[in-house]
Amino acid sequence: MEIMVFFSLLLLVCSVSTNQTKADNEILDHQILNQQLCPHDINAVLREMAVSMAGQKVRITFLEKENQDQAAKLESQKTEIDKQKTETEQLKLLSKEQEAELESQKAETDQLKQQLKGQQVAFSVSLLDQGYGDTGPFNTEIPLIFKNVITNIGNAYNPQTGIFTAPVRGAYHLDLKLYGHAGIQTGGLLLRNGENIFLAHEHQSTAGGVSASNGVSLLLEVGDEVSVHLWANSMVYDGANHDTTFSGHLIFTM
Repeated sequence: MEIMVFFSLLLLVCSVSTNQTKADNEILDHQILNQQLCPHDINAVLREMAVSMAGQKVRITFLEKENQDQAAKLESQKTEIDKQKTETEQLKLLSKEQEAELESQKAETDQLKQQLKGQQVAFSVSLLDQGYGDTGPFNTEIPLIFKNVITNIGNAYNPQTGIFTAPVRGAYHLDLKLYGHAGIQTGGLLLRNGENIFLAHEHQSTAGGVSASNGVSLLLEVGDEVSVHLWANSMVYDGANHDTTFSGHLIFTM
């Protein structure tokens, strides 16, 4: 009887142990199945990856095009900068050429001014620079130095020597006017380089003043000297009214 009870209990324990192990295995298998992905899920993941890669490819393509545009823009800017540098160099060269041209024009202008200055020649002088009085008579010719300068454009007349020196080659007109007294000769000679050109002369016996004058147009070379001499045995008078004068001017250059 006791043996029968023991075997019954042993069978019951084994049955329970077997059922428990089977249940544990079923739970483990279910967990494994839950952890494994089905083909449908794998395809979904692959589709998401493909979409992501396509988006990245589009982004990469966009960035590459943007980089190309930037590179083209930089190249265009570089070309423009090189062009501007070339233009700047050309402008600098042009500026130097214009500066040289201006200097040349300035030199020509200064030369023309000098030429025009040389062409502006006119003088008018009277015998005495102060007071009044007679000069002469002398038994020989003497130079008359006209000391009172009324006009001396070009500074060709020298009041220290009484000589007019032609600054340029050209035609000049020269005048001599003398004032004197009756009863004695009034006369003067105009000379070019010591050569007699004309005589201005007057002589009358009646009382009062007398005047003599003469003029001439002469071709003078540069450096030719024109002067006036008191004629021998003549007398001239000058005073505040500038009675005795010597004048001349350049008509035109040649």
